[in-house]
Amino acid sequence: MKIICVGRNYINHAKELNNPVPAEPVLFMKPSTALLINRRPFYFPDFSKNIHHELELVIRISQNGKAIQPAFAHKYYDSVGLGIDFTARDLQEKCKEKGLPWEIAKAFDYSAVLGDFIPLSELKNREAIEFELRKNEAPVQTGNSKDMIFSFDQIICHASRYFKLLKGDLIYTGTPAGVGPVAAGDTLTGYLEGQPMLYVSIK
Repeated sequence: MKIICVGRNYINHAKELNNPVPAEPVLFMKPSTALLINRRPFYFPDFSKNIHHELELVIRISQNGKAIQPAFAHKYYDSVGLGIDFTARDLQEKCKEKGLPWEIAKAFDYSAVLGDFIPLSELKNREAIEFELRKNEAPVQTGNSKDMIFSFDQIICHASRYFKLLKGDLIYTGTPAGVGPVAAGDTLTGYLEGQPMLYVSIK
């Protein structure tokens, strides 16, 4: 199982970090050891002083595929969930300044929180999926899939050019604006279409 992530997939998020708006999906990966599941707590790592939350819609690949064409992309996923891409922002900035890869800032252990999934058939509008993150019960991020620069189908087509997609693979599809720091004692709750689908406490 692999975790494929998309960076800068919402214009407002790209702008808040002073990044250019991409012309094609920006992909990076996390190892399976990054997964944090079953509402387990996230322990603040000792190598960073500035961990940020990034709430994202996550799709789970439902069948194997390679070089998937646009007309068939929708057949490769059938559910959507919520995830958090924890980012060591201080490490990321140092990597970017030096032109180095981001792995230590993005792919560290337990940096990929994963919540529950819902079948696409149960959504009222699969083209406009609303989601929200609350930190200590206060809203900090709100998003809608209609505002993504690259849709689920476009991401699948692009990613599958380079990586064979396998059943069970996860794609974190990008975060909207509103990313920010977390601290020990915080709680994060993610809502999809108003339903709580993700919970993590920071230790």
